[in-house]
Amino acid sequence: MSGTETISQARPVESFQSLEDRRVEFPVLNQKVHGCDLVYFDNAATTQKPRRVIDALTYYYEHDNANVHRGIHELSNRASSAYENTRVRAAKFLNARSADEIIFTRGTTEGINLVAQSWGGKFIKAGDKILLTEMEHHSNIVPWQLLAARTGAQLVYLPVTGDRGLLDLSRIDEWLTRDIKLFAMTHISNTLGTVNPVTELCAKARKLGVTTLVDAAQSAGHRKVDVQEIGCDFLVLSSHKMCGPTGVGILYGRLDVLEQTPPYQGGGDMISSVDFFNSTWNKVPHKFEAGTPNIADVIAFGTALDYLDEVGREKIAEHDIELSAYCYAQLAKLPGVRLFGPETGRAGLVSFLLKDVHAHDVVMMADQAGVALRGGHHCNQPLMRKLGVESTARASFYFYNTTAEVDRLIEVLREIQRFFGTV
Repeated sequence: MSGTETISQARPVESFQSLEDRRVEFPVLNQKVHGCDLVYFDNAATTQKPRRVIDALTYYYEHDNANVHRGIHELSNRASSAYENTRVRAAKFLNARSADEIIFTRGTTEGINLVAQSWGGKFIKAGDKILLTEMEHHSNIVPWQLLAARTGAQLVYLPVTGDRGLLDLSRIDEWLTRDIKLFAMTHISNTLGTVNPVTELCAKARKLGVTTLVDAAQSAGHRKVDVQEIGCDFLVLSSHKMCGPTGVGILYGRLDVLEQTPPYQGGGDMISSVDFFNSTWNKVPHKFEAGTPNIADVIAFGTALDYLDEVGREKIAEHDIELSAYCYAQLAKLPGVRLFGPETGRAGLVSFLLKDVHAHDVVMMADQAGVALRGGHHCNQPLMRKLGVESTARASFYFYNTTAEVDRLIEVLREIQRFFGTV
């Protein structure tokens, strides 16, 4: 299903009860918070982990705990094999041309910093322009600010139009020009739920010779992400937003681009040879992975990738669109509510404000009723200023969430409005 389908075109959420039945595979969901059944609507911050991912972590520490790439004993061989199998698995998951295009990082943020420090340090010069969008997460703004400060480059921003939260693509030719050196863009906004047309944007950039980076933190665990189809030079994602462990991410880079990019950090495993005064580098991707990696969590991330393909990313995407559309429609019925982002075709989250109630008060009171929301600027302070607000409350969904949970959220929000006397 494309991100442009309307609510009426979408299949009913009830057709995906089999997805929601998978809740039993997530131990953390089966609990009460403040005496109420947990409703976990903070999936844009981190998703929950199925039992098999948790078991994969335990199995490694109980059976295979050893350092990778450096030993010739059996435990090291098993650990190395499992670790590299995740690299192969990730390449298949993203449809990369080669496992050598997959670099393990600590997450999306480190992936962007790696590109800014290493690729940017070599290729960005004074006077160059870096194009971002006004809906970027801080992790896709601050590293470029630091790079611009070091090099004398200039940041420019593709505008967002009003509360609907769409990029002003009618003006794309004003911003994406041949003097842009890099275009870094989010696939899905973590505040607005906007699904950006990254394939079209990357194609337009490629015709102009512009290098591209796609932030797939909010998309990779929710829909098919095919780097060859998108046509990007770099793409970043985080395991913990994809049913996997924290502290692991992927930087995908086109092999020819990575081979031209200098190392990110120095240390063990990223070298080919070292003497007292000079070193030569290991081949890609190991050139970018200095030191002992996060072995157990990378291995468990491979299990999470298997799990997501078993669930079906197309089904997850449809469920996202339908559940967020249902939530948006129910929220719109509340008096004094302000909604952000597109009404249709949005990803699996909805940001909102209740009149005369601070977002933090909404989140704190919802928590007392067992409903986990996120409140604040969502690491989108420039976007918040553009929207004229300090913060929003956000409900974000995954395939284990249900319409009944949305109904519970609406009930709780009505209680909050009555408490504050705003209705």
